[in-house]
Amino acid sequence: MFSSGGCSGTSPFALQVLGNSMEPEFCHGQVIVVDPGHPLVDKAFVVAVHGEELIFGQYVEANDHKFIQYLNSQYEPVEISQRFEVKGVVVQRAGKSRKERKHYQYA
Repeated sequence: MFSSGGCSGTSPFALQVLGNSMEPEFCHGQVIVVDPGHPLVDKAFVVAVHGEELIFGQYVEANDHKFIQYLNSQYEPVEISQRFEVKGVVVQRAGKSRKERKHYQYA
C-alpha cells in the first residue's frame, strides 16, 4: 500500500514513474513530485490508491462521471468509485536536463 515515509500527510513527495501508461508526457523511470495539499481539478495528473494498487493518471470529469485516464491509448480509463483515494496532484516532472523538467499549473 502507500506509506508517507515519515513525511506529514500534506508534504509534497516524489515517486518514480513505472511503465508506459502515461507516455509520451511521462516516461518510465522519470521522477514526479506530488502535492497532497493541491486542490483536485479536472485534467490534473494525480496519484491515487485504487483497491490495493497505487496508480498514476489524469483525473477527468465528464457527463457526471469521474475517471482516471491514461495518456497512452493502449490503456482504458478507470471510472472512479468508492475504492479510490487520491493521494495528491502532480506538480512537477523532474529530469536530468532543463528540457526534461516541467512544472504543472492547473486552473
